Amino acid sequence: MDTLDCMRTFVAVAAQHSFTAGARQIGISTKLASKYVARLEERLGAQLFNRTTRSVTLTDTGQAYLERCLPLLDQIDEMEGVIQERQSELGGPIRLTAPTGFGSRELVQAVTPFQQSHPKVQIEMLLSDYHAPIVEEGIDLAIRFGKLQDSTLVARKLCDMRLVVVAAPDYLQRHGEPGHPKALATHNCLMLQSSAQPETWRFQDQDKDKDKDKVTSVLVNGSFRANSPRAVAHMAAGGQGIARCPYYTVKPFIDAGRLQLLFADREDKPLPLYVVYPPSRHLTARIRALIEHLAKWFQSTEQNLWAP
Repeated sequence: MDTLDCMRTFVAVAAQHSFTAGARQIGISTKLASKYVARLEERLGAQLFNRTTRSVTLTDTGQAYLERCLPLLDQIDEMEGVIQERQSELGGPIRLTAPTGFGSRELVQAVTPFQQSHPKVQIEMLLSDYHAPIVEEGIDLAIRFGKLQDSTLVARKLCDMRLVVVAAPDYLQRHGEPGHPKALATHNCLMLQSSAQPETWRFQDQDKDKDKDKVTSVLVNGSFRANSPRAVAHMAAGGQGIARCPYYTVKPFIDAGRLQLLFADREDKPLPLYVVYPPSRHLTARIRALIEHLAKWFQSTEQNLWAP
């Protein structure tokens, strides 16, 4: 029984918190996964997991072993990646996490041509609106918006994401078009719950005397909020209120005449979009190739739905 197989199984079970899900991730049976981990524990003379009928969690020893396993397996993958790169054929797994709304469409569109070019690369996309712990979950890359909360991560900027204020023409006919951002306080505003301060909308006003941007913050309220930007965009297109969303989510509605931009000359600074990974991660050829592909994709003129 190969020690590397046991180590890879241990890492997969730790990432999934389950023998069944871990086994599925690496394509073996649950019985074999349990056998591999048991053999590893026997070899080490230590218990790596606390097992109950409902959960599988790492022991302190298991956590320490995991932290040492990951860089070793990364180095092995990197060596294999060098050989694959020389053979001009990439292969192997990549675990990628991203926000649900963005990942289910925009990221899928970006990743599709990469997988068409590299069919032996297996991408596992984990979509969640909560930031998963990258190291503990065995994640290779994560997509993050805005200011990065974890300064220890290595970040590669992909593009800027434009935030816009929109409303349906029929809503504006019924309630009037606000002439200044401060007037939004009297309107029904649809809020994106996943943003840092959903009730505070920021706008840039040009201060011609000092030749610098001045920020206007408006406290808004309304009858609807959601953690999905697409849900907010659809609600706005239905004439239910004024929304502040990423431009890419509302562009189809704008093109169809169902939404129109408000205060386009006063938009807040765009949010940066990053791909991040742990500093301890030795990037394999396939991971480096995916990072470069994503950077080119999101910065290309054709796909640039982000900046003005």
